[in-house]
Amino acid sequence: MSKSNDKLHVLSELTDINNELIPLKEIADRELISIYGLTGMVYRPHQDAYMQVCVKKAKILACLKRQNILPLSKVELVSAALDKMHSRAKSRAIVEYQGGHYERKFLPLKLSKSGKIVQKWAKVWLLHHTNGKIDSQWESQVREIWPTYFLISIVDL
Repeated sequence: MSKSNDKLHVLSELTDINNELIPLKEIADRELISIYGLTGMVYRPHQDAYMQVCVKKAKILACLKRQNILPLSKVELVSAALDKMHSRAKSRAIVEYQGGHYERKFLPLKLSKSGKIVQKWAKVWLLHHTNGKIDSQWESQVREIWPTYFLISIVDL
């Protein structure tokens, strides 16, 4: 969740940001398809713009939830409960909770200036289907709530 000293948001801002995301997502997806398979550093201005708006949307959502304008999602409630019950779970550990199987994932969040050492890890829980595959809807909700977990940034020293 975002810091509590941020400015307060209103519900109409969420609608505005969703409308801003639609064309950016289409362009970012086309850009990703065009560079798929390339190696090395690739200039991705549309994906970067899309992710910046996603981070802005996550801040608005967090603010609206802090103000109790929007309720916490099932993903947030389950993640908080699993974090409390399994605080020492290792990466790829699978636990059962309320009839569902959840996998703990650690994602690199911040890299050292050289880009070789992970300075900070993000921790998320992903829901598994009965066939063992990750639920794509659950994962998209995780990405919507915590988009910064999916952005690797280099630490400035």
